[in-house]
Parts: sequence; structure tokens; C-alpha cells
Amino acid sequence: MSLIFTIFALVFLTELISWIGKTVLLESAWDLYSRLFMNVSYSRQRQLQAELLTAKKELLQTSAQDQFAKWAKLRRGVDKGLADLEKLNGELASSKTAFSLKFNTLMWVLTTGLSFFVGWWYRKAAVFYLPPGWLGPLGWWMAFPFAPKGSVSVGVWQMACRRVIKVGERTVKNILAPSEPVAVPVEMETDSKSS
Repeated sequence: MSLIFTIFALVFLTELISWIGKTVLLESAWDLYSRLFMNVSYSRQRQLQAELLTAKKELLQTSAQDQFAKWAKLRRGVDKGLADLEKLNGELASSKTAFSLKFNTLMWVLTTGLSFFVGWWYRKAAVFYLPPGWLGPLGWWMAFPFAPKGSVSVGVWQMACRRVIKVGERTVKNILAPSEPVAVPVEMETDSKSS
């Protein structure tokens, strides 16, 4: 793939991720990851919650004064179940935090890091050449910082692609956004009908 399309695809990917939102992508990826790799933990969590609800219901129906031995046994079971559930919830929360850190790192590498790397790797390469004298004395700016004179540099091409994509985004949003109804003033009926 040529440099011009590679940079455009990279900028488009970056903007697409920002349109969707990193938190939305993180939650979707976490749901998928947890369903695939942590299903046992989540099923254990649901089982513990169901057992706790049943035990609490039975505990509430048992009199602490009339049936103290049974009540104490149920109370210890509920306390142990709560401790197990808290421990499992802590493990799941730490797993989600670790996943979030790895996911955010991957998103940074795919967007910002890759953009910096491409800009650095091709810093002296011309994305394409402009016709001679096309911009006059301002032609050097298109080659800024290190591309050959008369060409468009990677950094300038990235800026141009980002700008075009953002304008396209606004255009699509304006087209798809429901237009608000325009308030039309209603004429007041005169008293001529009543006379």
C-alpha cells in the first residue's frame, strides 16, 4: 500500500476510534474478553449471589431467640458467603483494571504511537510532489519539516487528512441529525368574524 493511503487509513482509524469513544470500545472489549476467558469466575459470582440471597431469606425467616443454633449457623454461612463474594469481586475488579490498562496501551499504540512512528520513519520522504511554482514562495511549508522542496511531507499530509475527515464527520452529522421543526407564527384571528 502506498504511503498516501497508509497515512490516510491511519488517520481514519484514529478518528474512528475517537468517534466511537475509547470507553465504549473498552467496555465492548471487556465484555467479549470476560465472556471468553472469565466465564467460570462470573458464573461462580452469580452462583454465590444466588446462594447468599437464599441464605439471607432463610436467615430472616429464622428467629434468633427461638432457634438460636440454626440462626447462628445460617449467620456464619452468610458471613462466609459475603467474604467469598467480596474476594471474588475484588479479583474480577483487578482483572478489569489490568485489562483496561492493556487495552488503553494498545489503543495508544494503534493511534498516537503508530502516527508518531510513521511520521518519524518517513520524515524525509515525500508523500507526493506538487507542480512547480504551484504555491509560490509558500511551497516550502508543505514540505515542512524535512521533506524535499516542492513536495508534501508526512506531517502536513496527516494534518490535511485529519481536517478532511473532521469536515466529513460534521457533514454526516448535520445530514443525519434530525432537523428541528421551525416555529411558524400563527396569525391571531380577528374579531371580524364575530361582528
